[in-house]
Amino acid sequence: MSCVVLIPGALRELANHRSHVTIDGQAASIGDALSLLWKECPAVRDRVLTERGDVRPHVNIFVDGENIRYAGGMSTSLRNGSEIMIVPAVSGG
Repeated sequence: MSCVVLIPGALRELANHRSHVTIDGQAASIGDALSLLWKECPAVRDRVLTERGDVRPHVNIFVDGENIRYAGGMSTSLRNGSEIMIVPAVSGG
């Protein structure tokens, strides 16, 4: 099973300047896929998750267009070919 994680511009430097990372392996949930992503891009983890392993309040993660906060959190199921999008909040004034 594989899925694609879209890396936002603000995090690309931490992901070797890639706009996306393909995850191949046994990733049945978003938690599994992110664990595989951290192995490939460990510096991204601290920008996405808190020390307790929760998604930071200013970050949203979508699986196939659905926010995981409303779809089961880190247990949100993946299908082969799922698209995972990490979206940090942007603020300004």
